[in-house]
Amino acid sequence: MNNYQKWFLASRPWSFTMTAVSISAGSILGSMEGEFSWFLYVLTLAGIVFMHAAANLFNDYYDFLSGVDTLDVSTAQYRPHPLVAGILKPKEVLIEASCFFIFAGIIGIFLAATRGWMILAIALIGAFAALFYTAPPFKYKYKGLGEISVFLMWGPLMVEGACFVQKQALSMDAFWISLPLGALVALVLLADNIRDTVNDKEKGIKTLPIIVANPQKSIWLYVILVIFTYLSVILMAFLGPLNLWALVVLVSLPLAFSLLRQMIKNVPIDADAQTAKLNTAFGILLLIPIVIGRLV
Repeated sequence: MNNYQKWFLASRPWSFTMTAVSISAGSILGSMEGEFSWFLYVLTLAGIVFMHAAANLFNDYYDFLSGVDTLDVSTAQYRPHPLVAGILKPKEVLIEASCFFIFAGIIGIFLAATRGWMILAIALIGAFAALFYTAPPFKYKYKGLGEISVFLMWGPLMVEGACFVQKQALSMDAFWISLPLGALVALVLLADNIRDTVNDKEKGIKTLPIIVANPQKSIWLYVILVIFTYLSVILMAFLGPLNLWALVVLVSLPLAFSLLRQMIKNVPIDADAQTAKLNTAFGILLLIPIVIGRLV
């Protein structure tokens, strides 16, 4: 495995589908009243993917340094973890993260200069969230704020930001549609934190399930968020801003039911990965009514 393959693997590329869905939704919604710019879409997607990759790498780097990530953690049992496995050195991961962070910053500055100052404001919030997720002095993931952060980042901020790039204006339609998308990404992190409750508690980390202090309550919060994602889309299909084609998301219900049964019965070791699959299926299906709305 060459260095480029190691770097690519360390960035967790399988997680980029969540970013692609949010950016695609926001970009299409932003072009409803005008032309869709493929150039701006690709540039926006590239910038956010770079930022997402940087966030993943900074997260792994600081989790490793603080002793949170070891060979015994659940994620190392079912997915590649180059830093923990010794495939990459901490310094290499930090350099890679910094490079991606800079690439994202260059694209963000260009978009802000050409499309409006609002992009700069959104980009700075995103940069702060990506860097200080597990980095000192804030380490806000360890204070139970991770789910709220990813909900805002992959929901309202990312969707509205992509919309603004195309439209040069914010949109209430984009805001409402961003809510189930953000909730689904928050579910991935919640599943991860529920599974790692014992390990995190031993390390002195306060995640949302630990703050709740009741494993069963955390599971029910997970169930409620899944219900919210489907119910919100159904309501928007009948009341707006989505159309009835949005009901196609119900095709993913068997996957959701299967996942909920597992979470209630016995949280699987790959709970976050399985939740991410639901996120991808739901997100892609949700793009269908948005695209149809754009075409008609």
